[in-house]
Amino acid sequence: MNISIPKEEKDELRVSMIPQNVEKLVKKGAKVTVEAGLGSSIGISDDEYKKAGASVEKNKKLLLSKADIVLKLRKPAVKEIALLKKGSLIVSYLDPFNEGKLLAALAKQNISAAAMEMIPRSTRAQKMDALSSQASLAGYAAVILAAGSIQKIFPMMMTPAGTIQPARVFVIGAGVAGLQAIATAKRLGARVDAFDTRPVAKNDVLSLGAKFVEVDLGETGQTAQGYAKALTEEQLKKQREVMKQYCAQADVVITTAQVFGRKAPVIVTKEMIDAMKPGSVVVDLAIDTGGNVEGAVAGKTIEKKGVKIIGITNMPMKAALNASAMYSNNLTNFLEEFWNKESKKFELKLDDEIIKSCLITHKGQIVHPTFIPVENVKEKK
Repeated sequence: MNISIPKEEKDELRVSMIPQNVEKLVKKGAKVTVEAGLGSSIGISDDEYKKAGASVEKNKKLLLSKADIVLKLRKPAVKEIALLKKGSLIVSYLDPFNEGKLLAALAKQNISAAAMEMIPRSTRAQKMDALSSQASLAGYAAVILAAGSIQKIFPMMMTPAGTIQPARVFVIGAGVAGLQAIATAKRLGARVDAFDTRPVAKNDVLSLGAKFVEVDLGETGQTAQGYAKALTEEQLKKQREVMKQYCAQADVVITTAQVFGRKAPVIVTKEMIDAMKPGSVVVDLAIDTGGNVEGAVAGKTIEKKGVKIIGITNMPMKAALNASAMYSNNLTNFLEEFWNKESKKFELKLDDEIIKSCLITHKGQIVHPTFIPVENVKEKK
């Protein structure tokens, strides 16, 4: 079975596969080919991939055309789909909620496509959960970035010259990224408050030594993927009133609130930013899906009345080496879960719950029920 691993886009420092995982796949009987320069962004040479048992190919078209399986991190360009071998499998992020043309192109080319962001958040699939592995690093990186952007230290410090009070950090959203942000800020010595619409998150927040901010929002909950459900406008108003108080006293605010498959809700308003102290910092970790902070600009750091608003995209890339290793493990674990030892091939088990959750296209059709075109559903009826 031929597994091909192309380079990512020029603006992406992470890579989809590191040599240690290539070696695992080769030992299972796979023939692995990587594009020349695959690991150069994180200091991994082609020779290291060769030592792991991979071949190195400079011609990307040839690399893709011979593949039975293509492994990527970022979604492929629509123009690349025609280069893929009919009947092959691609495993990567696909952004299926926003990439109708890409899904149509994959189906037209008869490509089976598995979306890593659709891996279920179940116990069995935990080792394949790329969203969680990357979000954890994003939460860490956000705190480190914030710590280097304020003009004070995080921990309490008692000195002959006086006592320095700890920085106050307010984390909005206690999912994977939020919990890692809380843990990192606590390790650095900050006083941490955290809020989440899901009551189930309270124990996680308290276990990390932070204070859980409670707001009576009525009925709330989470999706099957572990994301908070969208709030009503009335619930958002109540939430903002309480959060305004915590933002005003915070040195750092980190927002991580996302709704799976939808635009991120605006949680920190202009009014809340205006209430913050000059010199404080806001890091919007939801900027890739629209942003939680009113006025935040994707890819930029701006300043409003002395408050820095950081809208850096692709935050996991701030820890590109670790992010690559974790994503590489996620991909390898996915392949190993369905690897037939006797035939030494990957088997696409269509009746398996994990495959059902992440397989978007197969045998010339969009097969995932969430993304099947409306006209196709009408025809079936």
